[in-house]
Amino acid sequence: MNALSPRQGDILALARAQGRVGVDDLAGRFGVTPQTIRKDLNELCDQRLLSRVHGGAVISSGVENVGYDARRFIAPEEKRAIGEAAARLIPDNSSLFINIGTTTEEVARALQGHKGLLVITNNLNVANLLYRNPRIEVIVAGGPVRRSDGGVVGSAAVDFIRQFKVDHAVIGASAIEEDGVLLDFDYREVRVSRAIIDNARKVILAADRLKFERSAPIRIAHVSEVDAFVTDRLISQPFAEICRSHGVEVIEAMPSPAAAPEG
Repeated sequence: MNALSPRQGDILALARAQGRVGVDDLAGRFGVTPQTIRKDLNELCDQRLLSRVHGGAVISSGVENVGYDARRFIAPEEKRAIGEAAARLIPDNSSLFINIGTTTEEVARALQGHKGLLVITNNLNVANLLYRNPRIEVIVAGGPVRRSDGGVVGSAAVDFIRQFKVDHAVIGASAIEEDGVLLDFDYREVRVSRAIIDNARKVILAADRLKFERSAPIRIAHVSEVDAFVTDRLISQPFAEICRSHGVEVIEAMPSPAAAPEG
């Protein structure tokens, strides 16, 4: 790895704190041209420290998860579109699990107009979004609450989840491999995710395309264990082929213009 310049080190620190940095904001902050910032970002991306997105870059982490508040700033429009598309797969008067994640929270937000739902979650943020809704009943798993993100993890949460058999599960992943493996950072969270997968009749994976650019050390499952994959845009052809071969429905919430239907 090449040594970073002081400015590049500051840019990386900002990205780690905020999740995302923008070219114009950085140019103003450091008093340099946007072209200089783009060069810095490209070099940081070459070292796999950042990943380029339109107008800037986001953190690219392999062994350490990005802070939860910072993750809210990563691909917010894509996550919102994914949440709305995933919510359309869930009918009224059904039961579902929703696990930890900023994308799964967007699914919960998009469920506000549903009625007759029973939502079981280990995500306090999801519970806070839904518990006031008179048409949705919310049950929260018990166990230790992780301060970093409001996730309830541990053996008590696993035992609680195993008491149910629900219609749908909405899960996320911190990273996705092209061979179909879904990955995360915390083995305690993975145990809860496994219990959720095993006790749902239909599993919906909600994850944006940036997850293909990241890595994480702990295996959750293989995509063949899910029924539907909702993403903003599927950028991996090998992964798409695995989905086809295993009958996994793929829904692109923000397909590229070339892939969008005419009319």
